Amino acid sequence: MTTGTQTGPGAEAGAGAGDKELLNTLKKLAADLFRTRKRVQQLEAGKREPVAIIGMGCRYPGGVTGPESFWDLLTAGTDAVGGFPTDRGWDAFEAQYGGDAYARQGGFVHDAADFDASFFGISPREALAMDPQQRLLLETAWEALERAGLDPTGLHESDTGVFVGANSSGYDAVLGGSGAESAGYLLTGSLTAVASGRISYVLGLTGPAVTVDTACSSSLVALHQAVQALRAGECSMALAGGAAVMVTPGSFMEFSEQGGMGSSGRCKAFSADADGIGWAEGAGMLVLERLSDARRNGHQVLAVIRGTAANQDGASNGLTAPNGPSQRRVIRAALANAQLAAADIDAVEAHGTGTTLGDPIEAQALLATYGQERPDAESPLWLGSVKSNIGHAQCAGGIAGVIKMVLALEHGLLPKSLYAQEPTPHVDWSAGNVKLLREPVEWAAGERMRRAGVSAFGVSGTNVHVILEEATEPGTEAAPEPGAEPATPALTGAPAVPWTVSGRSAAALAVQAARLREHVLAQPEPTPVDVALSLTTTRAAHGHRAVVLGAGREELTAGLAAVAMAQPAANVVT
Repeated sequence: MTTGTQTGPGAEAGAGAGDKELLNTLKKLAADLFRTRKRVQQLEAGKREPVAIIGMGCRYPGGVTGPESFWDLLTAGTDAVGGFPTDRGWDAFEAQYGGDAYARQGGFVHDAADFDASFFGISPREALAMDPQQRLLLETAWEALERAGLDPTGLHESDTGVFVGANSSGYDAVLGGSGAESAGYLLTGSLTAVASGRISYVLGLTGPAVTVDTACSSSLVALHQAVQALRAGECSMALAGGAAVMVTPGSFMEFSEQGGMGSSGRCKAFSADADGIGWAEGAGMLVLERLSDARRNGHQVLAVIRGTAANQDGASNGLTAPNGPSQRRVIRAALANAQLAAADIDAVEAHGTGTTLGDPIEAQALLATYGQERPDAESPLWLGSVKSNIGHAQCAGGIAGVIKMVLALEHGLLPKSLYAQEPTPHVDWSAGNVKLLREPVEWAAGERMRRAGVSAFGVSGTNVHVILEEATEPGTEAAPEPGAEPATPALTGAPAVPWTVSGRSAAALAVQAARLREHVLAQPEPTPVDVALSLTTTRAAHGHRAVVLGAGREELTAGLAAVAMAQPAANVVT
């Protein structure tokens, strides 16, 4: 028997084979590592991919029925707070439970009880049992999708998600005495879980359906969750928003007991005159899509969500007391998620409720974050609050701020915040470069990318901050020179084009025709051909229909007027 190391040609051949096998193994490991790194990079990029806002719908105080009327209210500097509604039996409620320590003023959606149940295939009995918040959410979801250029009926079986902020309005307790009229529908009509689920059911959507209740920050938490779901691939499109309707004056009574109600029922955000909150109601809904998908699908992009973050106050000085350090942390987390610096943000739509405790804490948090390291002394962070116009819309308040800032980006103007002429003396405004929007400020597009933050802080301690960015179309062509030929030829002397209108009833058809006429008269930019294309390709076709034929805007709008008044016209086919 021999021992020792083997030598000779056989040993050399074996060593060569071993080296080759080792080399192949290392190559395979290197290839696997490359693929793994690439996949990690893709996942990391997905976690931060911008999300496009492609459609919006809303109802707010002051007769706001959509983004256009909301913008009109904001630019006019309208105070939409008014007297209590007279059709909700609040006088009897106050007489029974007592209530005289507050101003009978608030921001109300006075037609919140109006609902076209048959349009959504809902029986009158079930509609009666439905919380008005569910009704408003259905309406604004449908309208937001149509405004995004989508036929809502075409999303059936899609993986679209629904994320809604809402809490119990107490409608079931008020309706409890209606007996057999609403029997069998009260449970689904009042469950907040159904607020999101009903939208998915009516439209046939199969993505996640989630209702969030974090009180005042609910709709922004819903938006935050929708963004996360889109980035994680749980859905390809999402509806996100919130609603609040006050069925009783209970919130006024309860908050007045705590000394939190404003003496005038108004939110005088960051003002020396601020003395408490003013309640409001409303609903807002956004249609969201990953930016890459929106571009690929050819959808309009109104604005981009670059980053979001949510956190909690934890053990602050009180269950309902705001926590400044937590607010600073959520702002920094949203900036990190957006991969931006505080100096990159031009404006913040604040939570700004007008309370003597909350406003100073929020202002100090903004001064400590956005107020530092501004580009220059002439580039402050501009600060405003839509609550000064409409009041605190609770679960729909945060999304109102988002819609306001999207409109501000679109129109290149930051609307003024009401009652802000004299800033609160409880804040050291010299601690950072932050200025209140005492007057409208031009915010035109330029070399610097325009961005804004939006905050919402829940009474239970849940804080949210969202970073918005202007939409920029890749490869956008320069605007034509004055006098240049338009891209779409004018229709003078051109063949007639059809404008199609439909509704689920004759009355609904008339209303749709009137609304389209009003819209076209207020928006002269789209050509008749553009309008015809949109009506044909992005609207659901209902049973009652009309076609208006015309070669120009005057002829077409006259035909719409005839349809709206149910009058015959030579250029109308029904």
